[in-house]
Amino acid sequence: MLTLGIDPGTATTGYGLVKMTGNQLKMIEYGCIKTAKDLSPAVRLQMIYKELNVLIKKLKPDELSIEQLFFNKNITTAISVAQARGVILLCAAQNDLLCGEYTPPQIKLAVTGYGKAEKKQVQYMVQKLLCLEKIPKPDDAADALAVAICHLHSRTLSYRA
Repeated sequence: MLTLGIDPGTATTGYGLVKMTGNQLKMIEYGCIKTAKDLSPAVRLQMIYKELNVLIKKLKPDELSIEQLFFNKNITTAISVAQARGVILLCAAQNDLLCGEYTPPQIKLAVTGYGKAEKKQVQYMVQKLLCLEKIPKPDDAADALAVAICHLHSRTLSYRA
């Protein structure tokens, strides 16, 4: 199973492609889609859409997984992240990809075993679970890899049920 994990954002959208064979996880690729702050919101969303489509065509994932919006006190940030999520979900649907959605506590639980883990703990476990020499950078890419790991673990559990 090949899963493309996405950490949505308007300025930076992290992505991470993880393959699961049996119970072994392997990182295939990770990175970020970045947009300039001086561009209009519509152009930034269009860039995310176009670049994600290119990635999907290139990487050919079986499924996509995305972090759900976790509302915080900054409403402006929440709205822009929600807009980016909408574009990403549209892109997944247009590419006929099953899309799993996970809350930050679900992702933390799947990766560390503790739903309130600190960001550094999640990043450390991403490194260990994927047998990487160092923690993936930037943070958005590491978060996207965690989303993919969460999805793969969740899919495995649902198939066993």
